[in-house]
Amino acid sequence: MSVKIVTATKQLPQYSRTTADILPLLDGWLQGQDERFIKKVKKIFEGAAVDVRYSIMDPLEVFTATSFEDKNDIYVREVIKLGEQVLQNALSKAGWEPQTLDYIITVSCTGIMIPSLDAYLINKMNLRQDIVRLPVTEMGCAAGISGIIYAKNFLKANPGKRAAVIAVESPTATFQLDDFSMPNIVSAAIFGDGAACCLLSSYKEDSGPEIIDEQMYHFYDAEHMMGFKLTNSGLQMVLDIEVPDTIAAHFGDIIHPFLQRNNLTIEDIDHLIFHPGGKKIVQTVEELFSGLGKNINDTKEVLRHYGNMSSATVLYVLERILDSNPKVGERGVMLSFGPGFSAQRVLLQW
Repeated sequence: MSVKIVTATKQLPQYSRTTADILPLLDGWLQGQDERFIKKVKKIFEGAAVDVRYSIMDPLEVFTATSFEDKNDIYVREVIKLGEQVLQNALSKAGWEPQTLDYIITVSCTGIMIPSLDAYLINKMNLRQDIVRLPVTEMGCAAGISGIIYAKNFLKANPGKRAAVIAVESPTATFQLDDFSMPNIVSAAIFGDGAACCLLSSYKEDSGPEIIDEQMYHFYDAEHMMGFKLTNSGLQMVLDIEVPDTIAAHFGDIIHPFLQRNNLTIEDIDHLIFHPGGKKIVQTVEELFSGLGKNINDTKEVLRHYGNMSSATVLYVLERILDSNPKVGERGVMLSFGPGFSAQRVLLQW
């Protein structure tokens, strides 16, 4: 049974600022801090390899003392809006009607909402009453690819069906105003908000790269490395400084056996669809791939233009690759990392 990715598209929130625009806002936030510390924070923002970031709220609101409830209310309102827009974008791009969807997976980890986004989309877009729902809420940056894996397995078991994976994230809603720790500062420097959707199909008539294989890789004893801590002021970022080195140490085990079980090597891969987790992670993986004769230029461009939008970001890279119209027979590998600590991989062939 062939399962294909038919299309991928994005939707950006209404607010945006360049990094240069954000720097003056840091002065107010960091008022009273040591001057050397202030310079260090600004250097982190300037060196984050992010030129522009988008947000569901005005940047002035981000640096305002509001409650967890207030920011989460904005998150819920804007996630519903972005989710509807990005799903409609994808359906229009594919030429599908909403009623043709059989399976809907919604992905987000940067806010809390029950019922989940998919329930709202069923009503707003008049999706079928028997559509199968799956909200994915706690897999962080890896969840975009996780959603694709879950959709693929559903479609493989159900020929002639269609699925949508919708990722909507707002890391700015998790910013902690009174937290001057490095995880909060680094995440503020690299993260932005955004939404993405990809459509998958097990219809013979639908076209797109076929998912040849998929696999998850779980790091033992690494739960502390990445995630969120729920505090009275909201979701507090957990981000261990050892993440890039841990990825590098496991990189060979993540990539090579996965390709070998499909009788491939990295030389057989034409497109690397890697999640831009941040400058250090991107540099680490770029060095590893460049040693194998490959580049991750599309990943770097997505980071530069949008920042890390958690689970949605790898789908922005996927959209760039799909829109470049790869040749028949070319192959791609999707790769992302997330809390757990885990890696998610998908092998594509056009």
